[in-house]
Amino acid sequence: MNHEIDNAASDPGEEPEGTPGADVVDLNKARTARTEASAPPTSVEDEPVATPDALVMVDSPAPAGPGFMARIAGAKRRPVIPPWLKSRAELETAARWVTGHYGHLTAYHLWRSPVYAARLGLQAPRGAARFMGGAMRWVADTEGEPVRLAAVRREDAGEYLKLSRQRDNRVRLRTLITVLASLVGLGAALALYVLAPGWLQAVSLGALVLALGSFGTKADAPVITRAVETPKVQKLTSDIVLRALGALGISAISQAQGKGRDGFTFTAPITRDGPGWRAEGDLPYGVTVTDVIERRDKLASGLRRPLGCVWPEAVPEEHTGRLVLWVGDQDMAKSKQPAWPLLKGGAVDLFKPVAFGTDQRGRWVELTLMYIAAVIGAIPRMGKTFLLRLLLLIAALDVRAELHTYDLKGTGDLDPVGDRVSHRHRAGDEDEDIEYAIADMRALRDELRRRARAIRSLPRDICPESKVTSELASKKGLNLHPIVVGVDECQVWFEHPKYGAEFEEICTDLVKRGPATGIVLLLATQRPDAKSLPTGISANASARFCLKVMGQVENDMVLGTSAYKRGVRATMFAWADKGVHYFVGEGSDARIVRSVYADALAADRIAMRARKLREDAGTLSGHALGEVPETDPSTAYDLLADILAVVPAKEIKVWSETVVARLAELRPDVYDGWDPDALAAALKPHGISTIQVGRRLDGKVVNRRGIDRSHITAAIAERDGKRDAS
Repeated sequence: MNHEIDNAASDPGEEPEGTPGADVVDLNKARTARTEASAPPTSVEDEPVATPDALVMVDSPAPAGPGFMARIAGAKRRPVIPPWLKSRAELETAARWVTGHYGHLTAYHLWRSPVYAARLGLQAPRGAARFMGGAMRWVADTEGEPVRLAAVRREDAGEYLKLSRQRDNRVRLRTLITVLASLVGLGAALALYVLAPGWLQAVSLGALVLALGSFGTKADAPVITRAVETPKVQKLTSDIVLRALGALGISAISQAQGKGRDGFTFTAPITRDGPGWRAEGDLPYGVTVTDVIERRDKLASGLRRPLGCVWPEAVPEEHTGRLVLWVGDQDMAKSKQPAWPLLKGGAVDLFKPVAFGTDQRGRWVELTLMYIAAVIGAIPRMGKTFLLRLLLLIAALDVRAELHTYDLKGTGDLDPVGDRVSHRHRAGDEDEDIEYAIADMRALRDELRRRARAIRSLPRDICPESKVTSELASKKGLNLHPIVVGVDECQVWFEHPKYGAEFEEICTDLVKRGPATGIVLLLATQRPDAKSLPTGISANASARFCLKVMGQVENDMVLGTSAYKRGVRATMFAWADKGVHYFVGEGSDARIVRSVYADALAADRIAMRARKLREDAGTLSGHALGEVPETDPSTAYDLLADILAVVPAKEIKVWSETVVARLAELRPDVYDGWDPDALAAALKPHGISTIQVGRRLDGKVVNRRGIDRSHITAAIAERDGKRDAS
């Protein structure tokens, strides 16, 4: 309907439309006439004359839009070759499945062939009797007997005589054929018995027995059993999709269907997509894909499919009402994954993508471990630790990678990696474990700074992108090999009363600057909140893995701000979806991935293979060789206490350069080489900032950075109070 703006005021004396006695008017003709009548008159010189009563049309009379060529240019072309045929990995997986399937069928039936033969032999007498009985009935023309009896009941003599003559002719012909066939068969049997070798006689007799046995098989007792039970899955149709969407309780969809409309506009045919069905279309105006995802359990009920088979998704490049519904044949968490290529052999280059899981359609999803910092979040018992261990196993298969693994849960889940290949490894959260870890992290912070200087000093033609590359990592003289740090239950570090702030500062630095220098940090936690996963870390992690979580806050802490509002909701995963998670990274939008399941035995085998590769390459070091790291002197002493020892109570404010000089005299092995910047960085984790301290030198006031002794005493009091409280 065209809406119009009328600039003229209504005439009060004019009779309103629709009053009794008014004529019925064709609206289209009336509008055309009114438009022509309201056209502004022109003068003799064809100059337009303004008229205050002109009508302005809001909607154009004809729909305007892109032309034919523009629509063709913007059309989406569907691939000629299916995507799975373009992927060598998927093609190999399909070929292995087909080979395995028919190989299983062959082996299954070959193994049972003696049983099949025995069954057919036992059924041969019944088959012979059936054959003889059938032959006699055919010769006697018994199939025409009901018709002849009907003629007798009707007392139709003419019809009966006609049928009887037909029957006599048939019987004579069939008797002749039977006699001739018997003579030929008997002659062939005698010739076979006299002339044929024994093996041919045995084969012929066996074939005859098997044929008679097959003829004697009962319909409800087949000889050959099924080797594969194929699941019967209902085909996804438009009626089923509309029924399921109508059951969600979304008012816009329900109202549309209540008025006889579909409530969902399909934009493409429903097709097979991998091991499932794919439907795509537009939801009603104002309804978003997020509204459907929130009701995934109801959607699964409406489709009459298990929850793990139903995966509604948004289309990132389209509007928020474009829904892609993929319905799998099997539950994603229970379906059999293709064999992981690294399970039995192979090595890894961390600078190249490596498969670590499959999507809903069974296609491999790849991850490049270099140049990332990763966060893994989930509630307990959803596969978080197994996923972290899988990523560490991948890193272990690159002989250049130096692993630092920390199992703060203390159950030994990371021991297969840690004891076999890790340069540094610890399981537990005792005081000695934390001291070991903080010393290692301080060393990594120093290594980060060394690497930054080394990269900056390299010629531009050798390091054009100012970051570690695979070629640079392979040059042993540069010591720029990959370093992968994996921490399970990282909240133990960040909540530690003494070293928590320092752990946070170092990890934040590694997350921000580590990827370019070849240092990868993988943090896993079952409490993804701001305290357990500081925002400085979660906001800068470039790879995120979120298994099932319970709420929006936890979801967005792992997957990023507003992920929940965009429909990326790990809250929709069921308790049975072990290892199923949202993966954000690798330059793409969030994807649902089921990680490869490697149990303790499989992890141990992979780690042993990684150790052998490292032994051959000469890169095994540290904890894996039984070496104990040298004690870091800085962990044996208390910086704050040492500052109080060198700064007497009468000195309220002291320059930083004075403090570091006195500290170097107190403990040269710890503080030698420190400068005011190093002191400021060391005090930052304790919540202490340097200040400007003015001193009079040669009659002039000189301001330099320094410390306030009262800040040191207050920090010690607060720290000791927390420690006592804990």
